[in-house]
Amino acid sequence: MARLTVNNQPMEFRLEPDTPLLWALRDAANLTGTKYGCGTGECGACMVIVDGQAMPSCTLSLGEAEGRSVTTIEGLAPDRNHPVQQALVAEQAIQCGFCTPGLVMAAAALLAHNGDPTEQDITAAITNICRCGVYPRLVRAIQRAGRALRHAETLPPLPVPATATTPGL
Repeated sequence: MARLTVNNQPMEFRLEPDTPLLWALRDAANLTGTKYGCGTGECGACMVIVDGQAMPSCTLSLGEAEGRSVTTIEGLAPDRNHPVQQALVAEQAIQCGFCTPGLVMAAAALLAHNGDPTEQDITAAITNICRCGVYPRLVRAIQRAGRALRHAETLPPLPVPATATTPGL
């Protein structure tokens, strides 16, 4: 059994301590925004923020996560309007979307520690793999999100997703 805080909520997982945090989040907590990519911690698709640091959840066990605070993409901004998310859309830095949650989490962790990163800072901190190759736009988006977090720029809010109950759909 492992106890940790996930998205500011205490959680208890009745799983083996060597279970990867990724599978505990996806299968036991139904937080499916964290994606499985490589299983070795190299691609970044499963990135979460643990005690303020971006970490691949596929290589972090529940035992290692015991007592720690974990933030997933679902907990970063429940309204989906975190400046990193807004800037990624504004800079058209999203293609297929598979790697996006991990990129958002890595960028949010970077900006929490460095609100005005250079291109070199971003390249060093964001090691996520994007098969669509959005890297130049990603750098611009992260710098733009940094400006928004410093209140030097205002980003447009993301549109509210349509639902089946939306009139006219």
